[in-house]
Amino acid sequence: MPGLTPRFLIIAVLFVTCLIVSNITAVKLIDVMGYIIPGAIVIFPISYIIGDVLTEVYGFAKARTVIWLGFGANLFAVATFLLVGALPAAGFWEGGDAYDAILGATPRILAASFAAYLIGEFANSYILARLKVAMAGRHLWVRTIGSSVVGQTLDSSVFITIAFYGVFPTKVLVSLVATQIVFKLGYEILATPITYAVVNWLKKSEGVDHFDRATVFNPFAITKNSD
Repeated sequence: MPGLTPRFLIIAVLFVTCLIVSNITAVKLIDVMGYIIPGAIVIFPISYIIGDVLTEVYGFAKARTVIWLGFGANLFAVATFLLVGALPAAGFWEGGDAYDAILGATPRILAASFAAYLIGEFANSYILARLKVAMAGRHLWVRTIGSSVVGQTLDSSVFITIAFYGVFPTKVLVSLVATQIVFKLGYEILATPITYAVVNWLKKSEGVDHFDRATVFNPFAITKNSD
């Protein structure tokens, strides 16, 4: 299968790693200049940057495969956390409450996380792929930032709404969504020079610069796509 080179596999592993680490660290709320945001903000935006690289270089179909790999890996991790949490603890072990607090996410939080991830990542990849064709491969920064505006907005909005609707007032929910979007997009903008360097290096070293002119954009499609 074209594209499954060592470089592609390394990027895919980095994407999945960022996703799983983000979901674990999201449980800690941190204070940044008075703004309360999940600890995942440190790593999670990198998954969108990697998603941009995958779509820009290898195309939507390859990015779709990695997105589903990330979903499967995260589902496996969550299932393992819940299974281990349900097993009886040793009588002398005193870390049960801490384990449940960090790794024992509620079904509502899990549903919010999975839905937000799929909607946000696929929207990001789809828009970037479409813009690349429309712009004939020019203005990479417009595509990466533009697609992330939509993807990150959907991700944050879906997660906050599903996870906390009815728990916090609407004004608080809107504030949480807006704060996350600003921080995530700021991250993306600052990382733009790195994104350019990685994309250009990969295109040159891999000899690949895919345009999704004849791609099936169905997230559930398993057909082989080509120009």
